[in-house]
Amino acid sequence: MIRNLYLFLLILLPALQGCSSDNQLPPQASSKVAKVDILIHSGQVFNSKSKRLEPMDLAVCGTIICDIYPRGSKQIRAKRRIDAKGKVVSPGFIDPHTHALVELKSHDNNHNLNYLTQGVTTVIIGNDGDGSADIDKLSKELLANGIGTHVGMLVGHGAVRQQVMGKAKRMPTSKELNAMESLVEQAMAQGALGFSSGLYYVPQNYASTEEVIALAKVAARYHGIYDTHLRDESSFSIGLLPAVDEAIAIATQANVHLHLAHLKALGVDVWGQSGAVIDKVEQAQSQGISISADQYPWLASGTKLDNAIMPKWVMADSQNAFFKRLNDPALYQQLNREITENLRRRGGGKALLITAFDEQQLIGKTLEQIAIALDKSEVDAAIELVQRGEVRVASFNMLEQDLANFIVKPWVVTSSDGTDGHPRKYASFPQKYQEYVKQNSLLTLEEFIYQSSTKTAEILGLSKRGLLGVGMFADIVILDTENYRAQADFSHWERYSKGVEAVLINGQLAIDKQQYTGALAGQVLKQ
Repeated sequence: MIRNLYLFLLILLPALQGCSSDNQLPPQASSKVAKVDILIHSGQVFNSKSKRLEPMDLAVCGTIICDIYPRGSKQIRAKRRIDAKGKVVSPGFIDPHTHALVELKSHDNNHNLNYLTQGVTTVIIGNDGDGSADIDKLSKELLANGIGTHVGMLVGHGAVRQQVMGKAKRMPTSKELNAMESLVEQAMAQGALGFSSGLYYVPQNYASTEEVIALAKVAARYHGIYDTHLRDESSFSIGLLPAVDEAIAIATQANVHLHLAHLKALGVDVWGQSGAVIDKVEQAQSQGISISADQYPWLASGTKLDNAIMPKWVMADSQNAFFKRLNDPALYQQLNREITENLRRRGGGKALLITAFDEQQLIGKTLEQIAIALDKSEVDAAIELVQRGEVRVASFNMLEQDLANFIVKPWVVTSSDGTDGHPRKYASFPQKYQEYVKQNSLLTLEEFIYQSSTKTAEILGLSKRGLLGVGMFADIVILDTENYRAQADFSHWERYSKGVEAVLINGQLAIDKQQYTGALAGQVLKQ
């Protein structure tokens, strides 16, 4: 769904600037000297309309971009001049899939520096069905504390289902479905950007397609999107391709834009199916269904150990019920059989790396190594670990060719799905640049910028964001593309990225000369 307002702004922008079709202003001789707050000069500026880098100067007045013109063609008096010679000036990057709420709510980490140092000026939260329905309350809390990046919110299927039904493994009654619809409507009326689901996760996994359609229809009435972690990205239940079919059917029947979260083919059973996924999406697009996706540039996914390999039925109801089933001798043979098969799908215990756990000595070890140390089978070791605390794992089970097939598609944008223990939280945008622009040349620099800013703003319906032009909000990143790179890896996942020279959030410098300024200029972006 391409927003009418967004398209109108793209069409109107050249007229606002008094420029030619390539968005450049003609030199104008004038004795009058304009006064601005910040002038970014001598850089290569990304033109979102032409998708080209152009030698332009850009002026910021307060929170907005107030002028943009061919380099040196105007006299400008600025309170602050930033020399961007040899640098690239881009719209601030927008990450459509994060788990940044904990940081944003923190008094210590609310600056969201792991994203700012990637060039990200806006993060989206509430993905995978986790988003609260009380957007107003959450917005007030964040803004009272101050936040370092902008944030947009999705209302989550899992959150509203648990609020109404707990973790019950059943269909909702009519009354319960109406209650869930009311919660989604409340959130959309309060400015949520859309409705998210995580149909792979408990309790959303227990929901029918019809339940999701009913809730997605509510978001559609408010012109929101439907963002989904597919019911199956592998062969755990219905399979990857049927899960894509289900998502497309939901979007079709709800008349809503479909956004496929962290698109991947996960596990040996579905390696090579990226082509078939792409065919399904593009066939649906040709029939008028609006679809996009996001992707992180890593071959390892990240999740909790229980989500990775425990059968969904065993996790129903409560944690006590979950643990009781795990320890029930009558269920052991079934559990052993199903967990063994889930381990096979993920490449075995050697492919599951512990990335976050209260027992620090186990971080950095594989499930296989821990099982050997405990003198247990991998299944028994996993059953023990999930009862000792929350265990996060990196699951190394994707194929490079599948990732490459998705990354070049113009409807696939950049994301992180950032979680503790995985370098994607600190480094996804520069990793994509280094790996797929600089090294493998699957994307041009311009395509990378477009997929990381303009296209994402379009998908989310964020007007006046994701573009560099007169009247747009001044969310700007200046990149030193020779040095822009990830420093985080699976051994050191908390290292900040380098090469971001400056970041402006609503016209305020949050990063200046690669140093955080302390600014908390972020806002809650709503529909």
